Amino acid sequence: MLTKLFQLSLFLFMAFASQAQEAIFRASDIVSPEIGADNKVTFRVYAPYAKSVMVSGDWLPPQGFMPGSASMNRDQKGVWTITTGVLAPELYSYSFIIDSFRVQDPSNPFLNRDVASVTNIFIVGGPQADLYKVNKVPHGSVTRTWYSAPGIGGERRITIYTPPGYETSKEKYPVLYLLHGAGGDEEAWMTLGRTSQIMDNLIAAGKVKPMVVVMPNGNVSQDAAPGEGSKGYYKPVFMAPNTMDGKYEESFLDIVKFVESSYRVKADKANRAIAGLSMGGFHTLHISRYYPKTFDYMGLFSAAVMPRDTSAAIYRNIDATLTAQKNNGYKLYWIAIGKDDFLYQFNKDYRARLDKLGLKYVYRESEGGHIWRNWRVYLSEFTPLLFR
Repeated sequence: MLTKLFQLSLFLFMAFASQAQEAIFRASDIVSPEIGADNKVTFRVYAPYAKSVMVSGDWLPPQGFMPGSASMNRDQKGVWTITTGVLAPELYSYSFIIDSFRVQDPSNPFLNRDVASVTNIFIVGGPQADLYKVNKVPHGSVTRTWYSAPGIGGERRITIYTPPGYETSKEKYPVLYLLHGAGGDEEAWMTLGRTSQIMDNLIAAGKVKPMVVVMPNGNVSQDAAPGEGSKGYYKPVFMAPNTMDGKYEESFLDIVKFVESSYRVKADKANRAIAGLSMGGFHTLHISRYYPKTFDYMGLFSAAVMPRDTSAAIYRNIDATLTAQKNNGYKLYWIAIGKDDFLYQFNKDYRARLDKLGLKYVYRESEGGHIWRNWRVYLSEFTPLLFR
């Protein structure tokens, strides 16, 4: 009896394994995405039992705050396919929706996380998008390290890019402090923003001066990105506690002190820049005016400049401190935003405030909304203006 049960179990296991292997091997033959010479992209996924399959991607017209979607077609073997029109050069993200469930492309191992959403990515090459590729140029180094933050409490993780040749030279470098938006962390500018690729390529082209780029975590309640710190693995949220309560801005000089004591950098106002997207633009605005003798270059990318609770000292006397910043002098105040950004009117009102106070700035208006596609472009346009 036991022998018969064993034989039956073995038969069922082998049958299941055979079906599983068939699915794996069929899927492994699939190429997705396939980028054609004409910049049309074909997506494929093996889902023989699905009733409907869609691709959702950021090249499609958005549906509210979500990327648009398009239906895929099934062949007789259970492979669903769709080919886009010609796509402009860009780094794109996408996922599949199989019977209402959003899933990643099993044929594409390359992923990005934005807050708690994980999507596949691919690059359609071309002038701007080539900055996001790893090209045959000298490469800088990227370090994830920890620093002491007495103003917040405890040790905190930080990402730092050093330019090609840093390790072998004795030169001192200028510094860009690059701040993420709400839901981001010290990984955001590296993964979603392609900072190291952009910097490597622009430095190699002679368009950007070699510099150190410092990417801290701007969420007071986190010591590091989810999964990288003392809290372990947990689902990221869009607005972490205490994220915009003033404590991060007030304690920002802890980061500056760490960088200037640990790296070969030029420790003066003329060689410090600060920039950030959305919440990071908000932080940039307030840090730079609260410490008006610290930075000569400011970049506000789609900045979240809407009014905030003024209980924190750093958010008070904004006009007076902006005037002090103006009187103290600076070299560049750079503001950029997309025409369709939900923060557009807030930025327009803020520029009117600067006009009234007589603060000079450079304004860059682009197409599109509150998206990484714009912020990567802004970084590639802002950095060539620094430390000249």
